[in-house]
Amino acid sequence: MNTIYDEAMDLLAGGYTPEQLIAFKASEEASRRFEELIAKEKSEGLLPEETAELDRVMEMERVLSRAKAQARVMLNAKAA
Repeated sequence: MNTIYDEAMDLLAGGYTPEQLIAFKASEEASRRFEELIAKEKSEGLLPEETAELDRVMEMERVLSRAKAQARVMLNAKAA
């Protein structure tokens, strides 16, 4: 099973254009796993390895958000 973290690392390792980065969206499987971890954290708590997985995914989400914002700045600068 790929996590959002795994998918984002594949994108970054393979190179990308600003357009590809902006368009990146996690697979349904990875998104579903993320939602499962959030729901379980709220309802019953997570095992240590699940907490580590969720922490990695959340950090990657922050990195991707910032990278997408930077990609938009780059595209806007090209267009100007």
